[in-house]
Amino acid sequence: MFKQYIGGQWCDAVAGGEWSVVNPADESIIMQIPFGGAADARAALVAAKAALDGWKAMNPYERAGILKRAAGIMRERAYEYGEKTVLESGKPLIEAAGEWIVAGNLFEWFAEEGKRSYGQIIPAARNGKRQHVIYQPIGVVGIITAWNFPAYNTARVWAAALAAGCTFVAKPSEFTPMTAHLMMAALEEAGLPAGCANLVIGDAPAIGEVFLDSPICRKIHFVGSTRVGRLLMDGASRTHTKLSLELGGNAPVLVFPDVDVEKVAPSAVSAKFRNCGQVCISPQRFLVHEAIYKRFVEIATERTAALKWGNGLAVSSNVGPLINERQRGHVDDLVKRSIAHGARLMCGGKIPNSPEKGYFYQPTVLADVTPDNPIFKEELFGPVMPITPFHTTEEAIALANQTEYGLSAYIWTQNLSNAMQVAEAIEFGIVGVNEWAPQSVEAPFGGWKASGIGAECGQDGLHEYLEQKLISYGL
Repeated sequence: MFKQYIGGQWCDAVAGGEWSVVNPADESIIMQIPFGGAADARAALVAAKAALDGWKAMNPYERAGILKRAAGIMRERAYEYGEKTVLESGKPLIEAAGEWIVAGNLFEWFAEEGKRSYGQIIPAARNGKRQHVIYQPIGVVGIITAWNFPAYNTARVWAAALAAGCTFVAKPSEFTPMTAHLMMAALEEAGLPAGCANLVIGDAPAIGEVFLDSPICRKIHFVGSTRVGRLLMDGASRTHTKLSLELGGNAPVLVFPDVDVEKVAPSAVSAKFRNCGQVCISPQRFLVHEAIYKRFVEIATERTAALKWGNGLAVSSNVGPLINERQRGHVDDLVKRSIAHGARLMCGGKIPNSPEKGYFYQPTVLADVTPDNPIFKEELFGPVMPITPFHTTEEAIALANQTEYGLSAYIWTQNLSNAMQVAEAIEFGIVGVNEWAPQSVEAPFGGWKASGIGAECGQDGLHEYLEQKLISYGL
C-alpha cells in the first residue's frame, strides 16, 4: 500500500480520504492511496521544522553520504521503479527507467555540490574591519511538483533542498504519486533521519494555502501552470514566502536552410513526441525556412504517421497516452480550433478508435500554421507538431519571441555566426543549438517571462535553497 510519509512514519490521511490512481493506458484503477489536505500539510510542516536543526547541523559530507546511497538505490532499481512510473504516467518504459537514472544522478550531483557552498572574504574599504559572506539553509521548503516527469521534477528539488541543509514537505501530483513514494522509500532506506523529508498527497489548493500561510514554510517550489504560478506569487506576498517556479512553455524551433533536412526532420519528430509531447521544454512551434519547408513537412509527416501508440510497457510503443481525459480533451480541442483557423492537417488529428480504453491521441502534424493560429499562441503539451514557414532570420526571431513564455528554444543551423546571433536575440532561458537536450544535471534550468522564477539544477539549483549572510566585524 502506497501511503503518505510524515515524521518518519508511513500513514493514511488525517481525515481518511482516498484517491484512485488510474493507469492512463487502459483507464484501470491501479490502487487506492491516501488523499490528505490542510491538516496533513500542517502536521508535515511541524515534523519538518522539528527535524531542521539536526539536519542542518550535520556537515555536508555526512548529508552527502545519505544522498549518494539513495542515488545508488534509484539507479540500481531504475527499471523496477520505472515500471511503476509507466503504470501511472503512461510513458514508455525506456523513458521511465532513464528518468530514474537521471534522478539518481541528481541526488549524486547535489550530494557533491553541497560540499561546495563556499562563502567569500571581502576586502574592506575601511581599516579595522573584516567582512565575509556565508550561505546557510533557507529552512523548511514546501514542494509541489507535476506529473509529466514525476521522478526528474521531484529529484532535482528534493536533492538540492536536502544537500543545502533544508527539510521539506513534498506534494506530488495525485496522478503520479507512486513515483514519489518510491523516491521517499529510497531516502528512508538510505538512512535519512525522520522528518527531514515528508510526503503529503492530496488537495493541491488546500495544501498550497497551508504552505503560503504557515510561518514554518520559508520557501515554495512549484512546477505547473502559469495560472497557478500567478496565484502563488500573489499569495506569497502575505508572508514574504520565497518562490521558485517552473511554469508554462511554448518552445520555438528555428530551422535554417543550411541544415541537412533529411537528418534534422526525423530527429525533430523524435524530440516532439517524447513523453507524448508532455514535456515542459518540448519543441512546439516549428519555424522552418521556406527553402526547405516542403521537404521538412513531407519527412515529418511520414515519420509521424509511422509512430506506434500504445501501452508504455509494450516494446513496440513509441508514444504512450496522455495523462488523463482532461488533457486529451485540451489537445483535441486545440487541434480542431487550429484546423478551423486554417492549419493544414497532414496526419493524425483524432482520438483513435483502438484501443477502446486509454487516453491516446494520434500523433499529429499540422502545416501552414500562421502566427494568429491558436496552436501557435497557446501552450500545447501534447503529441502535435505545428509547422510554420519563415522567410528571413529577422522574421524567425520575431516569430520565436511572439509568446508570453520563455522557457526553452531550439536553433538548427550550420552557420556559427547565425547561431550565436539568434541565440542571443531570442527571449528564452534555455537555448539548444543543434541539439534537442539542452538540459543537464550540472547546468541551470529556468525560464524567462511567464515561464518562471529561479533556476533548478547545477550550482544555481543549490543556491535556490540557501540564504546569503554578510558578517562584518569592527576590530
